[in-house]
This record gives sequence, structure tokens and C-alpha cells, in this order.
Amino acid sequence: MKTITKITEMRNYVKERQRNGDTIGFVPTMGYLHAGHRALIKQAKQHNDVVIVSVFVNPLQFNQSSDLESYPRDFERDANILKQDGVEAVFYPDVDEMYPEDQSIELNVVRRTDVLCGKSRPGHFEGVVTVLSKLFNIIQPNQVYFGSKDAQQVAVVDALIQDLNFDIQLNPVSTVREADGLALSSRNVNLESFEREEAHHLFKSLLKGQDYIKSNQSWERSVVIDIIKKYLNEHTTGKIDYVDCLSFPNLNENIDPNHDIIIAVAIYYKKARLIDNLIMDSTGLIKYGSE
Repeated sequence: MKTITKITEMRNYVKERQRNGDTIGFVPTMGYLHAGHRALIKQAKQHNDVVIVSVFVNPLQFNQSSDLESYPRDFERDANILKQDGVEAVFYPDVDEMYPEDQSIELNVVRRTDVLCGKSRPGHFEGVVTVLSKLFNIIQPNQVYFGSKDAQQVAVVDALIQDLNFDIQLNPVSTVREADGLALSSRNVNLESFEREEAHHLFKSLLKGQDYIKSNQSWERSVVIDIIKKYLNEHTTGKIDYVDCLSFPNLNENIDPNHDIIIAVAIYYKKARLIDNLIMDSTGLIKYGSE
């Protein structure tokens, strides 16, 4: 496996593989890899000749410096995992390489960001689309892979690819979970023991919402939200950031019975903010959210 830290070297590597006629699958990450990331890599390897993974903790998408500083990092561990999984190249730039000076151009996300995580994290998705635009231009992948746990990110990337005409196929991959249902996340290591014990209730609250949708043909969005909130308040001690039910991927409150929906939750704990969701059709049949 090649470890590449410079943009020029990464471009040269990509050109060489393209000259060979290889297709490129890309998995962007911020490192501290877990089984969820490995599921993305597995999917990428099944459908591409070459898999490139980026490991870059992007400062532009953090609202608080403390969150950026506390984000877990262990590149040696990550590199060993990537080698085991047969990744051809890892792109591991530092901040100065990706952002050598103040940006002259800023990308503004005007839709799909005023709800869910975007509502309480102003500027977050601007940071996401900025770094992804740079990475897409550097790596020029044929296909890119994201976990559906970050469903709003998937929706924003979908818009980014369409609106800016990137010739890339977006592949959402179902959320990988612990045995008790907790969605895998690099931030789970920051949970205190009692928080970890109750964190699986995020997933269970979503299943309560799904059960209501499946058993009521003319279900109401407000009732879905109330059911999930009630369950979370009864079973968790964290502070609810949001509970919502929206169209997907447009992320608006006008639910069309012919289109997919997302039910999503976020909770603040002492040192971690957890998110989870289920993406389904309007009858409650799961599309993404659990594996």
C-alpha cells in the first residue's frame, strides 16, 4: 500500500492508474477507522480496480476547536487496517498541504442544511463540501462511498455531485452497528460507561418511529417525532439536539408518499454527540440504516 502525503504525488499516482485503464473507488475518512469504514472499503473493492482512502481531519467542518482537538487520531493503527483490507493507496495530507493559505473561494450550501445536524452546526457542511471538492479534483474517482449514518452528509454530497457536475457515482452504504444496535462511530470512544450502556436506545427510538409508520397507512410526521422524543426522554440522560422526519434526500418537511423519508435523531452526551437515522420508503420499508 502506498502512503501519499502530497497533492502532486497523489495526482501522479491517479494519472498512472488511469493510464492503465483502472477504475478508482474513493472512501474519504477522518481516520480512527472502525468496522463501518471497513464496510465502505469492502464495497469499493468489489466494484473498482483501485481503492484510495483519504485520512484527513478537516478543520473547516468543526464548529468548536475543542471538538477538533479531541477527535481521535492514530494513523499507524489506521494504516495497518487499510493494509489488511487491501487498499492500494492512502492519501494522508496535513492541514498545510490541503489549505496552504486562506481560501479565496468559499462554497455556500443553500439547501439541505437548515435541518438536522446543519441546524446546530453553522458552516459545517460548507467545510464538508470544500474539502470534498478538493479531494474529488485531486483523486478523480469513478465512485465514492459514504456511510448512511451520516445521512445529511450523503444528501449534501448528492447535491454537490449533481450541481457541480462531478462525474462520480455516489454509493451510500448501510450503517454498521454494534450487537446492541448502537451505530459505529469514531466518537463512541468518548462515551462514559453509563452513557455507552444507554446509547443503544437511539436506534431503538428509531425503530419505534418505524413501527408506527408501518402500522399506520396515513401516519403523521408530528406523531413520529413525538413517539421518538418520548422514548428518548424515558430511556436516555443525554440532551436531545433534534428528532425529525423529513423527505430524503431533499430534507424538507413536505413528505411525498412516492419518495423516501428519513427519521433521524441526535443527542449530546458529556464528551460526544451521537447521531442515528433510518432511511425508508413511506410505508416504513428500510432502504439504508442497519446492517
